[in-house]
Amino acid sequence: MSAVAQHADGRERCPWPKCDPLYVAYHDEEWGVPEFDDRALFEKLMLDGFQAGLSWITILRKRDNFRAAFDHFDPEKIARYTAKKIERLMNDTGIVRNRAKIEGTVASARAYLKIMESGPGFSALLWNYVDGKPKQNAFRTMRQVPAENEISRKISKELAARGFKFVGPTVVYAFMQAVGMVNDHLTICFRHAECAALACAR
Repeated sequence: MSAVAQHADGRERCPWPKCDPLYVAYHDEEWGVPEFDDRALFEKLMLDGFQAGLSWITILRKRDNFRAAFDHFDPEKIARYTAKKIERLMNDTGIVRNRAKIEGTVASARAYLKIMESGPGFSALLWNYVDGKPKQNAFRTMRQVPAENEISRKISKELAARGFKFVGPTVVYAFMQAVGMVNDHLTICFRHAECAALACAR
């Protein structure tokens, strides 16, 4: 699907949320909004890692369950998870029960803490790749939107070297879109201009 979707409110949107109210709200209120909070960025990266091989709407519907199960994605708490805690998570039907991804979240939390202790912080590390300001793309169709780019490959390589798991270039690019590091709303979507304005406000 390459054209924007038009809804009952008369607004033209990117086609991917379709008419699912939860997905539309996420598109309108969150996706592409620049996020600079360290912990919030960690949460979004972890959720994108859980999405690998699945659809984002599946994760979105389980997001509240994930937050409850993973202590609201507090890296200090997650870094201390024991084997017993991991087994409890494996039995939690409210989340995606993938052992490699659960254990990867624990490893990533420990890597995050090292970054926070030894450098400028997680947010600064990531946003430095785009010089601290969202990149404004001008895609008119979904076919033009890439699955990854050179920046996502560089970030992926660095995060993996630091001990993060499930941070391949495609996962990282989806994350960059979600947290507004790139503005990938289609140009004829009403949110493109709004997210561009948020970038200019910094």
